[in-house]
Amino acid sequence: MSAQSCGKSAKHVSAEAAAGLVQSGMWLDYGFGICQPDVFDAALAARVSELRGVKVRSCITMRPRAFHVADPTGESILSLNWHFGGYDRRQHDAGRCNYIPLNLGEWPDLYRRFVDRVDIGIIQVCPKDADGFYNFSCAASYHRALVEKAKIVIVEVNPNLPWCHGQENAVHESEVDFVIDGDGRPAAELPNAVTSDTDLAIARLVGAEISDGDCLQIGIGGLPNAVCRALVEAGVKDLGIHTEMMVEGLMELVKCGAATGARKQMDVGQAVYAFAIGSAELYRYINRNRVFQTRAVDYTNLPHSVARNDNVVAVNSTGQMDLQGQAASESSGHRHFSGTGGQLGFVRAAYQSKGGRAYLCMPSTYEKGGMRKSRVVLDLPGGTIVTVPRTDVMYAATEFGLVCLKGKSVAERAMAMISIAHPDFREGLQRDAYAKGLIPRAYFASSQAASCTPDNG
Repeated sequence: MSAQSCGKSAKHVSAEAAAGLVQSGMWLDYGFGICQPDVFDAALAARVSELRGVKVRSCITMRPRAFHVADPTGESILSLNWHFGGYDRRQHDAGRCNYIPLNLGEWPDLYRRFVDRVDIGIIQVCPKDADGFYNFSCAASYHRALVEKAKIVIVEVNPNLPWCHGQENAVHESEVDFVIDGDGRPAAELPNAVTSDTDLAIARLVGAEISDGDCLQIGIGGLPNAVCRALVEAGVKDLGIHTEMMVEGLMELVKCGAATGARKQMDVGQAVYAFAIGSAELYRYINRNRVFQTRAVDYTNLPHSVARNDNVVAVNSTGQMDLQGQAASESSGHRHFSGTGGQLGFVRAAYQSKGGRAYLCMPSTYEKGGMRKSRVVLDLPGGTIVTVPRTDVMYAATEFGLVCLKGKSVAERAMAMISIAHPDFREGLQRDAYAKGLIPRAYFASSQAASCTPDNG
């Protein structure tokens, strides 16, 4: 029950006292990314021998969690995670973490309708302002819904988090039960992904498809950031930004004047995002910068909201695609490594947007056990989760080309996907496609899928 509902003021307590509220069997929620608590986490770890069956929901853990170190078997405290970062993936592989499937745009509504319990919500926040509000930093995401759901709300105050503009990006002191002091560490950083020559080749192909005034959603990783650099070099102007994650590449587009938001239909002149994870420079640049607006993830991600902007261009990475166009971006077999996130939502949003386009990008090959393998495959490995169904995929790109799959038959799709596979694998893929009936014997090579150009109005 929040302090507001019981008519009490937030109480300032030690981290040890706050962690002392936790009882066996409780459901805790640590929130998102850089807003996950650190001091509370250490105090909770000191109690693992007293607890059993505690579950902690969180998303994209940026620092190692003390309770994992103190409880390596997960018998006392188990993690449940909405989207894996590298650390979460390792905990999952060790049996200490489990994934919760989620289309990220549904997150706030999911808490309000389907999450049964949040006994204690603990979020790291900026210091209270003159009006009694604690800012959620650069992660509006789902935190308002979390505060509404939690029986007890605890904030861990950190003066070194970036303070960010945005609607519903704060909790009032009247809604908080307990306040604890953080340790003042700077916001956790995500190192820039290394951009390869293959990434640059794909970026040039996709970047050539982006025009003045397009509204961008860019995903995480070296490849999408390379697309942003290609746009800077191409001199594209008046780009808009309406994205899930604010990344370094998008920041650079704003800094150089390429992304002005002048032609957006909503939030004109603003770069809208659900959360930011990146370097200290990114955090410094968005701190108290009114151009950047963090909004709840249902506003940033749900297709009907995104598509109010024209010419939405969604650029995301995927891991594998089969010959019919199914995209697997979150698992390989039964091994889960990330999450659905906003990828499917933005593909659908781009389709709904007037003049919109969605690009799924991947290198044509990867190395495993010293052997080169194709990311374009006849069939996805057993157990692999399909993130974007074949019916939704618009454009697919590798360093060998870019193809449109919308409106294409299975045979045309297969031929198109083979055309962007690494040349060493094309003959085998075509032979398998014929053998499995994806390409009929009567199919003529002259009917291979041609590129399709969307009607931009």
